[in-house]
Amino acid sequence: MTSSFTWILLLFLTGHSADGFPNFSLFRCEFNSSNLEDIEYTFSSFYNKQEIFRFSSSLGKFVGYTEYGMKQAEYRNNLPAELARRRLNKERYCKPNIDRWYRNILSKSVAPYVKIHSETHDSGGRNLLVCSVYDFYPEDIQVGWLRDGQEVTQDVTSTERMADADWYYQIHSHLEYTPRSGERISCVVHHASLKDPLITHWDPSLPESERNKIIIGASGLTLGLVLSLAGFIYYKREAQGRTLVPSS
Repeated sequence: MTSSFTWILLLFLTGHSADGFPNFSLFRCEFNSSNLEDIEYTFSSFYNKQEIFRFSSSLGKFVGYTEYGMKQAEYRNNLPAELARRRLNKERYCKPNIDRWYRNILSKSVAPYVKIHSETHDSGGRNLLVCSVYDFYPEDIQVGWLRDGQEVTQDVTSTERMADADWYYQIHSHLEYTPRSGERISCVVHHASLKDPLITHWDPSLPESERNKIIIGASGLTLGLVLSLAGFIYYKREAQGRTLVPSS
């Protein structure tokens, strides 16, 4: 899995022109492993949102992108101390922080949970099943379908992996199919957090909305019976505790 990691963003408002154009610098670390050779360190200088020159650790020198930037790059490339300092930053700044990210975050994995529901029914007798996979990390994942144990390769579409802004991801796979009596349809998930594929079977016995209505109705009936029983017991105790006064 390719990762991109920005260690720190340095924003220097070194001055403004009469029109208020900002000048700032950014350095970042990009990587796809914790090995030093797989890390790219760059230092960039911007003016009015346009990059004017950059140092790249893979090139080992500065490169200009504007006329002024090319002059700045040439000037800095003739400063051995400046080049040595920039080249050292990959090992000095990037490597320790990337190691820390791999140790505390990137090497971890969180298993997904899966929910299957039926979304639509058309007049032609075809159904649409949705397999929703939530709260997994890292983002690489495979979601597929089985029909009576056989992989389904047609009429399957999936969304892109979507970040939840809390390090977790979600994805949704859709299967359009014509129901057959007695068949079993399953959603299969492959993920780094799982030793074996996670297989979730679709239960077509009742639509989810109907199952929810039954659950709510049964809960209400049970609560009503409990309250009725409590009221009856209270009434009996009150009746037994009363003292009858004979009339004169």
